[in-house]
Amino acid sequence: MRFQDKVVVITGAGSGIGRESAFGFAAEGGRVVCSDIDQATAEGTAEEIRKRGGEADAFTLDTTDPQVVQTFFDTIQQRHGRMDVLINSAGIREISPVVDLSYEEWRRVIDVNITGVFLCAQAFIQRVVRDGRPGSIVNLASTLGVTAAPNRPAYVASKHAVVGLTKELGLEFGQQGIRVNAVGPGVTRTALTERYFQDSTMADTIRSIHAMHRWGEAEEVARAILFLASDEASFITGTTLMVDGGWTACLLYTSPSPRD
Repeated sequence: MRFQDKVVVITGAGSGIGRESAFGFAAEGGRVVCSDIDQATAEGTAEEIRKRGGEADAFTLDTTDPQVVQTFFDTIQQRHGRMDVLINSAGIREISPVVDLSYEEWRRVIDVNITGVFLCAQAFIQRVVRDGRPGSIVNLASTLGVTAAPNRPAYVASKHAVVGLTKELGLEFGQQGIRVNAVGPGVTRTALTERYFQDSTMADTIRSIHAMHRWGEAEEVARAILFLASDEASFITGTTLMVDGGWTACLLYTSPSPRD
């Protein structure tokens, strides 16, 4: 198994792509640390892993608080004695025109989607470098990290920043055996996007913007995350792998909904 006895830390593990990634790592022998801002959902993921015969812990984590992040990674280090993989999956989105977006909402999206990624990556790298071990980080970017869409200014800006940070970290730590990559999902069916699929017109639009004429499933993105985190991707770093059903190949975007 690709992750036998490796310690895998996942943010946003309580739902969606983070949850499916947790299941995937556990199925391949990983000792999974499930963290989420919502303790109940993190524990739900960990409990399901344990029911399936895997090993998992659950933690509450606010990825935007520097001291909380440092304490969290200290706890993981003390409990497991090592950490091998970090998956930065925690994220939120807003839908608002630029002229209507409040400063508070802008900061909230930026803090979770990029500041939290930076803080967790920094804490992980500090400890892996100190221990002289290799490591792998996979960040959750988006197709909107390389394109744009109407009425999502903070989300688009934050995901472009994730792509840039991924390149920077891959460049800076490659010689120390720490690989840093990202995935760029297309529209993926999760709790965050479920309402899109309840409207038949919007669902048809979502199909139309993907070359494969369907949306993605969280498990499909999780499989790409596991690949990038594994030794199979040993010569890949600083890269964003698009898992988008051909969205970015189309170079065309039709907004599913301009306002809501």
